[in-house]
Formats: sequence, structure tokens, C-alpha cells
Amino acid sequence: MTEKEKMISGELYDSSDPRLAAEREAAKELCEKYNATPRADCAAREKLLRELFDSLGENPFVEKNIWVDYGYNIRAGKNFYVNHDSVFLDSARITFGDNVFIAPQCGFYTAGHPLEREIRSAGLEFAKPITVGNDVWIGGGVKVMPGVTIGDNVVIGGGSVVVKDIPSDCVAVGNPARVIKRLRGALSEAKGKAKDGDKAEI
Repeated sequence: MTEKEKMISGELYDSSDPRLAAEREAAKELCEKYNATPRADCAAREKLLRELFDSLGENPFVEKNIWVDYGYNIRAGKNFYVNHDSVFLDSARITFGDNVFIAPQCGFYTAGHPLEREIRSAGLEFAKPITVGNDVWIGGGVKVMPGVTIGDNVVIGGGSVVVKDIPSDCVAVGNPARVIKRLRGALSEAKGKAKDGDKAEI
């Protein structure tokens, strides 16, 4: 297996591999170009984003600055919004559903390093995918760690560090992030309650 194949499959790999190094450099150059493109030039910005990401749904909006490792491991659905200073370490796949809102200074880190110092010092690392569902709001300064899955209709409170899976229909906060509140899963249910005079909790 090549080092890239090892990386994508979740095995230990050598990140100093020349092919991987060249791909990271190309991605950083695209990020620099995007970050230098005026906000008013929406068409140029979207074109660069689509070149950077593996796939991207309709109506994306990503503020400056954005940084990725490779870009080709990132997929996002429609209405993908990312505020300032985002970091996506996409050695493994990072997948976002529809209607995902990401606040400033958030990080999504698929890359990890072995606990054994000898292996770590040899330059070997690993990567585990991150998956974020539909209708998710990630608060400011949130960090999502390797291998995490976040369900649908989730709010992650600002400053949280997400190290374990978060189920659908909840609010999670803290370091490590934990569920503190359940949310109604169906928008129609919440609207129905509102019509009956109850407060809709969405």
C-alpha cells in the first residue's frame, strides 16, 4: 500500500511521504488564494471552494480564513456556512450534511498520533473520519476530534471539545462534550405544539 492508501484506510502512515507533502502544499496554496480573494467576488470564491473540496452542495459560504490539509477528503451538503478561522485536518474523510452552521475558530481534526513515543517520534500518524449530520450548529471555538460522529439536529456549545459520538436531537457542551438537553427531532412537531399555545423548542 502507498502511504496515501494507508492514510485513507486508517492505518499508520508516514506523513512526510513526498506525494502527501506535495498534496498538502497544493491545498495550502488554494487556501491562500481563497483567503486573498475579495469577499465581493462570490463567484471566484465559490469556484475555489469547489476546487478545494471533494464535493459541495448549493449555497455554500465560507468566511476567511480557512485552512485544510488536503481538501479532497471534505464533503459538505447544501447551505454549508463556516465563519472565520476554520481548520479542517482532513487526513481522513470529513463529511457534513445539509444546513450545517460552523461558528468562528472551529477545528475538525481527523489526524492523530500514537501514544507510544517511539512510533510517534518515527513520524508515523493515523487518521479517523469525522461525520456531522444535517441541521447542526457548531458553536464558537469547538474542536472535533478523530473518529467522532455528530447526529442530526444537534447544537454543540461554544468552546466544547468533542471526543465521543453525539446522538441526534440534542445539545452537547463541555470538555469533553456531553449531552445536557434533548431537542425535539421533528420541526413539524415543535410547530404543532406552538399552535396549541406551547412554546416551540427547536
